[in-house]
Amino acid sequence: MDCKELVELVTEYLEGTLPEPERARFEAHLGTCSGCRNYLNQMEQTIRTLGKLTEESLAPQTRDELLQVFKNWKNK
Repeated sequence: MDCKELVELVTEYLEGTLPEPERARFEAHLGTCSGCRNYLNQMEQTIRTLGKLTEESLAPQTRDELLQVFKNWKNK
């Protein structure tokens, strides 16, 4: 497995839905690639941090800006 393939599979890995053969290849790559280990750690940290956010915890302006970014994302 190369780094690009790992990035494409990281969501399935984190959700526990990656089939065992690919999971083994994923973890083998992590054992040899510090860049991908760092990427996985960053993704895990992002998930933990975002899991703590609620709509009420955002300033109204921030909420509106995020909604606008998401709306415009599909148009790009």
